This record gives sequence, structure tokens and C-alpha cells, in this order.
Amino acid sequence: MSAPLILHPDRLFPADLTTRSIARRLYAEVASLPIISPHGHTDPSWFSSDALFSDPANLLIVPDHYVFRMLHSQGVPLEALGIARRDGGAVERDPRTIWRLFAKQYHLFRGTPSAMWLNWVFAELFGLEERLSPETADLYYDRIDAALATDAFRPRALMDRLNIEVLTTTENPLDPLEAHQTIRASGWQGRVLTAYRPDPVVDPEFEGFLANLDKLGAITGKDARSWQGYLDAHRDRRAFFKAMGATSTDHGHPTARTADLPFAESESLFARVQSPSVTAADAELFRAQMLTEMARMSTEDGLVMQLHPGSFRNHSRNTLANFGRDKGADIPTQTGYVEGLKPLLDRFGDAPGFTLILFTLDETAYSRELAPLAGFYPCLRLGPAWWFHDSPEGMMRFREQTTETAGFYNMVGFNDDTRAFLSIPARHDVARRIDCSFLARLVAEHRLDEDEAAELAYDLTYRLVKEAYRL
Repeated sequence: MSAPLILHPDRLFPADLTTRSIARRLYAEVASLPIISPHGHTDPSWFSSDALFSDPANLLIVPDHYVFRMLHSQGVPLEALGIARRDGGAVERDPRTIWRLFAKQYHLFRGTPSAMWLNWVFAELFGLEERLSPETADLYYDRIDAALATDAFRPRALMDRLNIEVLTTTENPLDPLEAHQTIRASGWQGRVLTAYRPDPVVDPEFEGFLANLDKLGAITGKDARSWQGYLDAHRDRRAFFKAMGATSTDHGHPTARTADLPFAESESLFARVQSPSVTAADAELFRAQMLTEMARMSTEDGLVMQLHPGSFRNHSRNTLANFGRDKGADIPTQTGYVEGLKPLLDRFGDAPGFTLILFTLDETAYSRELAPLAGFYPCLRLGPAWWFHDSPEGMMRFREQTTETAGFYNMVGFNDDTRAFLSIPARHDVARRIDCSFLARLVAEHRLDEDEAAELAYDLTYRLVKEAYRL
């Protein structure tokens, strides 16, 4: 017999009954608030075409690196999960076969955030009442596949059903934003916005960097191989992104290092990173200078700046060579913020209207660096969760290590950072439950009154993120 699939109403709440009761009351106040998703990797073409999703495997497995990195760690070939090879080589094409393999390995996700998110999707969206297993694999597939064939599961309808008020995608400067233009022209009232992610044209170690510069110049009509023309090209594209609804930029640098070089030195550096003899040191210094240049532009155009450093991206050489970028092989690295950000903060730390939202994959920086920085500089805000730390334990550690120094009001809302569209509400629900649990503990310890905690729960769920991202 299959085991029942049960979402316990008190999941993630404290075990202590007094504190749990407080958490329940706080959660009841915020559980149904609209979702603000200010940074994600969902495909905007889903919403421009509003086409039906093809099948369960290509919706829930193939695009989700949280899923296939776990399976890969247990020896499941990515080809068997339908992940396309760069050389066009053979991969599994039958979605039911992929789904059955996933179901056979679903026990690997026990106790992980992925299981919580997926179980929420299975139970809440598709009404499934038995756990996923090899025995129930076809039941799941047929139920989900049938639902995906209905208008209720088209992307725009799901935006309404999932109560997503704003969803922000990330595009690079070379993207014409055709999907976003189609969305705007359609008259649909759903808010799917873009964010400016310039990594392909600011990172000299990014594949195709020089060709990307030429494309940037062609798009903007600027001389993107000269320092001044290159900066002007960024300003041009940022203005276009802003006209298309962008309120933020996003930067996925290896480190948080910044620099503030004189114009002539920057010009010389830009020439060096375009030469065949470019060094790793030059590439890092150029990225550092470009963070300061992006901050300067944010003071001019008002776009909120996000920095996601500290990830050794595409760590697996074989995976990168065979399957391309962003296939789950991003590994956290030690990251320094105090020294790294000083040149940028010396220039713009007090600049009126400038906001820089910091994220980290290095938890050791929470209390030592990030909270003290955000507790002083007016421009800084902290992003509570990012991939690897969007877990219940990671969220709680963040609150425990940053609140005492930075308070609650130097924070922004939960960052779901996902390519798995249907899991967005599940992820936000986990964040709301953890925040309410943390606040409940403060109330139980008489460090907060419950009315203050209720106001904070609302702010952390909804108000702060809208204000920080100017939504």
C-alpha cells in the first residue's frame, strides 16, 4: 500500500507548544499575502506565449537544478534526465521514462527543502494524496499531465492562482526582451518584469566575452571596444531595460571585490582584458571596477543593485563541457565583504537613493561582516536567502546571526531564485513559516510584544521587499 502524502499544518513551527501557538497566529496573518518574487530565472516566454506546459518531466525535473544535482550526486547520468548535451548527443526524450526514474529515486530527497517544495506542489496544485514512489509514478504522471492540458494551468492563469503579484526574471544586455515586449503589448495585467544581468559583458572570463562586446556595440550603436563607448553602451541598455519595467540589476560575480580606478587606468585595464594575454588578475580587477561603475549608474538611473558573489560557478569541468552552464555545479566559496566593498562604499555608501542588496553563500560572513555593514551604510540591505540557504535551517541561521546587529529593517524579502515556476509559492510558504517561528520565539522570550511581531511578519513577507525593489 502507498503511504499518504500529508502536509502537516504545523510543519516548521517550533516544537514547544507555547511558541508554536504564537507562530500559528502570526502565520495566519501572512499566509495568504500576495507573493513578491523579485529575482528568479523563470522563462518570460512562458508568459508571452501563455502556451500549455508540455509534460510533467519538462516542467518539474528538466529545468530544476535542485532536482538533477541530487540525482547526479547518486550517479544518475544527466542524459537519463533529459538534459540536453552541447554536442547534440543522445539523451532520454520520453518524459514518462524520465518521470519514472525520478520517482524511483525520490527517496534521495528525504528531509531536504526540495522534498518540501515538491510535496507542496503535488498536494496543493494537483490534489495528490499518496507519496511519490515507483508504484505511484504513473498515477502522478497521468494526474499532472492531464492538469497541464487545461487552461487553468496556463502560465498566466497560474500567476493569478498562485497569488504572484510581481515576478522578476533576469536577462543579459544582449537580450532584445522580445518576450517582455509581447507581454506589455498583450494588455495582460500580470506583472512580469525583467532585471539587468550584465555578467556576459562584464566578466572577461565569461565564454564569448569579446564577441559579446561586439554584439553590445552593434545593438547600441556605441563603440563597445573603447572604454567610454562601453560605458555608454551599458547606460543605453540599462535605459532600455528600465523602459521595459526593470527596477533592478543583478550581478553574479565570483567575489565581492570592488575597485575605484581613475579613468585612464580603467581605460588601460579595459584594453588589457580584450587582449590574448589577459590574466586572471586583470579579469578580477575589471569585474571589481565594473561593480563600482554599475553602482555609479544606479545612482544615475535609480535601478536597485543586487550582488550575488561567492559561487564557484560551473565547478564541474566535465558537466560544463558536455551540458553547458548552470547545471547545478555551483559551489559556495569563502567571501570577504568588508575589504572587498570598501572602494564602492567609499564612493557611494551614502549616496541618496542608491540601494545595494547583498547576498552570500558564505554563512560565516553573516554576523562578522554583512550584518555590521548593513547596520551602518544607508545604501545596504541584506537578502535573507539564496540557493543553498533557502532551506529552513539556512533561513533560521540568517535571522539568528544578523538581526541583533542589523535589525529587521535592513533586510529585504525572500528571494526564491528558481527556474521551477510551480515551486515559487511553496518556497515562500517555507520562508513565512520560518520567519513566524523566529518571531514567535522572540515573543515567547518577552523580547517582542505580539502586536510588534505581527507587524514585522507583514513587513518581512510583503512591505520590505516592495520598498527595497521599488515595486
